[in-house]
Amino acid sequence: MMSLRKRLNVGLVAILCVVFVMHWLAADWIIRSVAEKQMATRLREDGESIFETMSFDSNGQLNLKSIYAGSVYNHLVSGHYYSIQIDKQRYYSPSLRQRPLTIKTPLPDPGQLQLYHQNKGPEQQPILVLVQVLEKYGHLVTITTAEELSSVDHDITSIRVAYFGLSLTVLFCAIALQSIDVKRSLWPLAKVRRELEDITSGHQQQITAEVPFEIKPLVKEINHLLALVVRRLQQSRTAIGNLAHALKPPLAMMFRVAEHPIFKEYPELRQQLQTQTDVIHLCIERELKRARIAGNQQASMSFNPAEELMALSKLLKNIYAEKQLDINVDAPNFLVNFDREDMLEMIGNLLDNACKWAKHEISVEVMFSQKLTVSVADDGPGCDELDAQSLTQRGLRLDESIQGHGLGLAIVLDIVKCYEGVLDIGRSKALGGFLATVRLPLKSIYRLSDK
Repeated sequence: MMSLRKRLNVGLVAILCVVFVMHWLAADWIIRSVAEKQMATRLREDGESIFETMSFDSNGQLNLKSIYAGSVYNHLVSGHYYSIQIDKQRYYSPSLRQRPLTIKTPLPDPGQLQLYHQNKGPEQQPILVLVQVLEKYGHLVTITTAEELSSVDHDITSIRVAYFGLSLTVLFCAIALQSIDVKRSLWPLAKVRRELEDITSGHQQQITAEVPFEIKPLVKEINHLLALVVRRLQQSRTAIGNLAHALKPPLAMMFRVAEHPIFKEYPELRQQLQTQTDVIHLCIERELKRARIAGNQQASMSFNPAEELMALSKLLKNIYAEKQLDINVDAPNFLVNFDREDMLEMIGNLLDNACKWAKHEISVEVMFSQKLTVSVADDGPGCDELDAQSLTQRGLRLDESIQGHGLGLAIVLDIVKCYEGVLDIGRSKALGGFLATVRLPLKSIYRLSDK
């Protein structure tokens, strides 16, 4: 979909272009109308001057002093013409060379004017014709004056070109100004986007930018959604931990019931009860560890491998204090654009599995190239190649297919799939035990020094 800024610019440019064309056509019509109105005024005044100089002698012959009408009418093909009709007699200006002007009929009433265009005048050129019907000494006098439009059209064309250039300049300036105004109007959205990036990187929890009235409802709903997501996530994690803690006393009671002497007579029933109780216990322990690993901090989309893994290793050392584990962490001090809770849950389950089966040493390595690579290895018994392939292929039921190496791997695989990554399981060449390697597509990295 076209960007909002581009759509606004295209829409405004289209409107401006339409307005420009309509304005230019209107201005062109006004210029021609004004020019022709001035020509009509001049033709009317020339006709009235000719009429005023008319007189009749004793024989009824017309006497006309055309010099008062203007010398342009006396030059041959000058572009200015007149024709006078008195009753049935016609008189022509010297410029016509006895070529009559075509007069439209019906003629106007006495004292009225008739103005029209004639495409082919005396020299096959367009002319503007004005017809006046007047009365003098009892005779109806029809005076027709005309002027060639070629020179006027030339002047109008010059005006058109100049006005078109000026209008085009104004149009480009208007487009540039409206583009700047659109950019300035969309600036609050850019501020909201930057604040969303800060929320993504974990530097703030809500959008606080001042925005126009029209955008406030959207920002309000986004803030409400962000708060709801954080609250729901925290409630979910807390509820899981609370449920696991609440189930421990009844589970302990079930363990004691399974040891009751009455079950000596039913060994198969006792075995089934103990097996199912052990499964429930493993699930509870897993959820409790997830809750401890996740902690009580607010949800964040930023994850610092060095800081978080050091804290996580200390936590797991305390949980498995009896084993006196040595957890080596090799991770850069970067902020990466992954959900902190997801990363802690994923790496925490891998580390928890390693702690459970390691003898003394565990290695955690985080690397960045085209992908985020997390490797967790231990010096425990590990698994052979066939088991590793089976673990990878079984997917979500890994923790039930291979005892000992499956605890938490289903959760890890779920998170890896959410990020469209890959989980590889094998044997560590350095430590000789179990090796789990996660590769996730790398998003944006924020160095702490840049913040």
